[in-house]
Amino acid sequence: MNLQKVVRIFKLISNKHLKPKLRNNYFLLKKQLFKILILIGFIICFTSCDTVKRVAEDEHLLTKNTVLVNGEKDNTETINNLIYQQPNSKIPLLNVPLRLHIYNTARPNIDSIIERNLNKRPNKRENLEQFLSKKQLEKYIQSRKDFNAWIKKTGEAPVIVNEERTKRSVKRFQDYYINNGWFDANTKYEIKKNDNKRAQVEYKIETGNAFIIDSINNNIKSPIVDTLYKNIKKESLIKRYDQYRTINFDQERDRISSELRNSGVYHFKPDYINFEIDTIGTNKKVNVDINILDRAIRTQDSTRREPFEIYKIRDVHVITDYTFENRGKPFQDSISYNGYKIYSYNKMRYRPKALTDAIFINPGEIFKDIDRTRTYRHLNELRTFKYPNIEYIENPDNTLTDTIRLTPLKKFSLGFSADVSQSNIQTVGFSLNPSLLIRNIFRGAETLEISAIGSIGASKDGNKDVNDPFFDINEYGVDFKLTIPRLFSPFYTEGILPKYMSPSTRISLSTTSQTNIGLDKQTFSGIFSYNWYPSKKVSNKLDLFNIQYVRNLNVDNYFGIYTNSFNSLENIALQSYNTPSEFITLDKNDNEILIRDKADEFINLVLNDNNFEASNPTEYKTVSGVDERKQRLTENNLILSSSFNFINDERTNLFDEDFSIFRAKLELAGNVLSTASKLLGLKKNDDNRYEIFNVAYSQFVKTELDYTKHWDLGNKNILAIRSFLGIAIPYGNSDNIPFSKSFFAGGPNDNRAWTAYSLGPGSSETTNEFNEANLKFTFSAEQRFNIFGKLNGALFVDAGNIWNVFDNVDDERATFNNFSSLEDIAIGSGVGLRYDFSFFVFRFDIGFKTYDPSYRDQNRWFNDYNFANAVYNIGINYPF
Repeated sequence: MNLQKVVRIFKLISNKHLKPKLRNNYFLLKKQLFKILILIGFIICFTSCDTVKRVAEDEHLLTKNTVLVNGEKDNTETINNLIYQQPNSKIPLLNVPLRLHIYNTARPNIDSIIERNLNKRPNKRENLEQFLSKKQLEKYIQSRKDFNAWIKKTGEAPVIVNEERTKRSVKRFQDYYINNGWFDANTKYEIKKNDNKRAQVEYKIETGNAFIIDSINNNIKSPIVDTLYKNIKKESLIKRYDQYRTINFDQERDRISSELRNSGVYHFKPDYINFEIDTIGTNKKVNVDINILDRAIRTQDSTRREPFEIYKIRDVHVITDYTFENRGKPFQDSISYNGYKIYSYNKMRYRPKALTDAIFINPGEIFKDIDRTRTYRHLNELRTFKYPNIEYIENPDNTLTDTIRLTPLKKFSLGFSADVSQSNIQTVGFSLNPSLLIRNIFRGAETLEISAIGSIGASKDGNKDVNDPFFDINEYGVDFKLTIPRLFSPFYTEGILPKYMSPSTRISLSTTSQTNIGLDKQTFSGIFSYNWYPSKKVSNKLDLFNIQYVRNLNVDNYFGIYTNSFNSLENIALQSYNTPSEFITLDKNDNEILIRDKADEFINLVLNDNNFEASNPTEYKTVSGVDERKQRLTENNLILSSSFNFINDERTNLFDEDFSIFRAKLELAGNVLSTASKLLGLKKNDDNRYEIFNVAYSQFVKTELDYTKHWDLGNKNILAIRSFLGIAIPYGNSDNIPFSKSFFAGGPNDNRAWTAYSLGPGSSETTNEFNEANLKFTFSAEQRFNIFGKLNGALFVDAGNIWNVFDNVDDERATFNNFSSLEDIAIGSGVGLRYDFSFFVFRFDIGFKTYDPSYRDQNRWFNDYNFANAVYNIGINYPF
């Protein structure tokens, strides 16, 4: 932005025709930013002269590297990573080497400084030893040394220009360009030293023209390998007219070796492949000869070569209870099953099919290296054995005998955890979580997990009556999870989901009972699901049946928990409505208040008053909204649904920072119960809904789409985005979505400028503690950067909101009517700090309300953009 544009903006803002609040907000923001800029400028000026404090007179601090490739600057991460010496790290935007300044505050000769101070005056050491004691003085001296060492460790020593390392960087550049086809590349360097003990290094690279692959010839000795190579040649990574790249040759060698070993060539290794490159007199062309040698058989005196042969698996032996102590003992039990020979030193504890389903090495088939890899993985997924041992023995007739040794884990595993907690609800709480894991429970490598929870707590608002117990919060429950390492189905599914996809079945049953200061409830849930993994990146989950039943036990305490809703009723009762005296009482200060136990009667009184609706439509609508929300949050829920989850995770490992993740979910609820209700001829209740066990079941369709993308920008800079779209549409037996299936906005992992459940729906100015709706859209972008060490920073922008759509909510401000409703998307922005503890990341974010849709008829920008209205979030790990 140039100076003229800035001047025009100032004139526009100063225009007297603009809204006063907009001008005031702008000038307030401008004043704050001006102070921040002055502070930043002062820090930069104060610290810039201190950067060479620890640089000797004959040394120079490296401040910048410049790489010129064919006369143009190249600042890509790939090129920068080739340089041995990088300037001291700097805080992004401020361009300040903070860690260098921290290092410079440390004393380089702390030992002599301490000794000099102690000997500055006669008898000073003796006096201190008498005052502190000799031992305490030594501890004090050591603490100063330790603190000085900590400063050095936290900081970063100045990077001194080293010409030898610069030459090594030149060699790296040379190797890099040659390995990528620029065989005539020429690299030079120049060190530009200044009088202020600072220096810059400039690398100049002239690449010349790249060499292109021209002819590709094959020279294969073994006839079998030659035949196999012709089948895989079309997938070659070395192609004519491509630019020469060494990495393509390395990957092609690994590819050929992998393909041959998965085609029965047992003895093949990548070392049998070599490439001859000819560039002499070819006019920038590369002629390639691919040579694949015969098998080398080494003896004590000589080495001979023979053609490779295809090997088959003759026998597969499975030892189910191998231990070091059992080796050499005779087997007591054995089974032959589908060509497999299964042995046990003791009585056989496993059904054969449970084991063979996890083994991909099949008798009678050719050797495949991938079969061993899949067998390792699937046997580990059984969670029944320690890491297996798979050994091939070569037979004289070009066959292999495979022996798989399995060492069982203990059948029973006990777990126990305890927790002490405190929150804004309870003064203190204690919980116990015992668990029991039973392996191979039905002799098919199944695992059964039984876990329980028991907790008690003392609420902050309770115990006002002397007869009330101190621990007035309790919860207890039990959870059963059965995992079957295959699809539990009466039908044959191998043709649909082959076993290499690791199909499994999970059956879960759980129940909890909760008594607290809120809406006490009992819950029951049951899940029957299938899981499978078509590839390393893709995972699928099908919940065939998922039943949830929630029964609220303490509905009468609703307004004791949702105090904002009660306060709205109380204001109307005392100020707008001619409330009968039996609804009003006095508090301890003789102020009139609405009797809480009569809140429901007051609601019915107002909603049946047609005159009040006509004269006070706004207040009437508020009471109606409170009543509607109470009914939704206190109704019992019965949900029987089926859902499908799809995840495509492109991450290659836990440290990959350049990837994308796509998640999709589709859920259908109530269709089975609806069909059953009609077939059984059930009657509908007063709300025109079918009931089962005196509960109106929910019927809806819900879908969610979630996309996350990370870009690694280099130098520990990451740009991350996340987008989410979710909608749940009620139909049939429902005209709204259960609270547990609704969407909410705000919180540390959502729009961080609003607390959880406080944003939306739409532009409504609700005072509800828990705002929810059935349509949600969010988009977040976050720039992550390293400050120093394990401390990282972030700048973020979050946008999104929730709305009601296709349900029984008729508030125009809360519903999504058309694309014009997108103007109600709330925008938050802010800054954050993250500290990486390796096994988790501690996160602190400050979110500012940048665009607030609740200001419906006013300017929505920067109304509450200040620290007083900011939201402070603490979280574990990154939000996306």
